[in-house]
Amino acid sequence: MITKGPAKKLSVYVGETDRYGDKPVYEVLLDILHKKKIAGVSVFKGVAGYGADGVLHTSKILLLSTDMPMKIEAVDSEEMINRVLPDVYQVVEKGLVEVTDTNVIKCCGGSSTEEKKEEERMKLEGKAKMLRIIISEDDKWEGEPLYEVLVKRFVMEDIAGATVYKAIAGYGPHKRYHKKKTLATHGELPILITVMDKEENINRILPVLDELVTEGIVALSDVNVIKYTHRDAETGIL
Repeated sequence: MITKGPAKKLSVYVGETDRYGDKPVYEVLLDILHKKKIAGVSVFKGVAGYGADGVLHTSKILLLSTDMPMKIEAVDSEEMINRVLPDVYQVVEKGLVEVTDTNVIKCCGGSSTEEKKEEERMKLEGKAKMLRIIISEDDKWEGEPLYEVLVKRFVMEDIAGATVYKAIAGYGPHKRYHKKKTLATHGELPILITVMDKEENINRILPVLDELVTEGIVALSDVNVIKYTHRDAETGIL
């Protein structure tokens, strides 16, 4: 089973009309990769392209091209990809076969690995670290609210949990008092993001904060988790 981390990507480029025996090459490759238990395979049909012959092929509304480029792509561990290469080499008489290094960031929702990580998060107790990030409500990162960007990054890094609080009043270093008004939809009020996890996990996201938080406060403190309950995703019950 493919997991997060270093992996290999196999890409095979053939023509739509290329055949191996009585079947299209891309279908034969798909069957081989499936039987060899490769984690996942995708077949893409090009809308335009040309090959070694220099002939341009395009897909037009009134002209159905019969030889469009096809791309077969698979990602799995180096061991699994190496297992299928001899078969791929045998089937692809003309075309391009390439294997490149890749890094799996997210994969296979509902896998046993993900379930194990979820169990580990549920068992968070004892000594831990708490991050408190205070930024402005109007802070942006590439056009998106900064607090939303931060929370998304924390999710991607498998941080146990983060909570965002919007202030109703406050002031900062400039000593300007801000208060939430009934009809105001935005302003310069503070946003507080609290994040709690094991020390090694918190240390992993500190470079993210160095990059994204250009103005604000980031405070790190020791905490002792007494109880950590998990909310059921479907029922919303703790």
